[in-house]
Amino acid sequence: MSHSARAQRMARHHARKKPAALSLVSLMDIFTILVFFLLVNSAEIQTLEPPKALTLPESVAQDRPRETVIVMVTGDTVFVQDEAVVSVADVDRTEGMIIAPLRRALARQADRRLVQAAATDPSAREITILGDRDVPYRVLKKVMATCTEADFGKLSLAVMQKEEAMHVERMGG
Repeated sequence: MSHSARAQRMARHHARKKPAALSLVSLMDIFTILVFFLLVNSAEIQTLEPPKALTLPESVAQDRPRETVIVMVTGDTVFVQDEAVVSVADVDRTEGMIIAPLRRALARQADRRLVQAAATDPSAREITILGDRDVPYRVLKKVMATCTEADFGKLSLAVMQKEEAMHVERMGG
């Protein structure tokens, strides 16, 4: 049986054409880029390493720290961004709630990128306070009041995260 010219031409065309195949090299390149992208972006876990001289209180809080202005209160000194500002003894002796040297140091932080991002809304300006667990609360209260006075609307106290103990006691009845 004889085929038409068109059928013969189509048969020759299909015989010449190779079956489609995946290019594994390109596919591996795409997966490699995807893996690197995921590795880089998953490394956004932020930990705030306290100095060895500082013992933070423990908490079961789940919120992670963000990049903010850091005020550190050790047993003897108050620091702003690792710069010594005032001694804890002077803070304790200060009359009133506002600590003038701390207020000036926080005002100098106003040109920082983190603070400028929230310059239009003072309530969005964040500060993190690292206070040693042995520092009296009255000192931390003055530090927090000074931070609020310096137009920092969000105060965070850094703590060491501990495992939450789930202990349930049942009362017999």
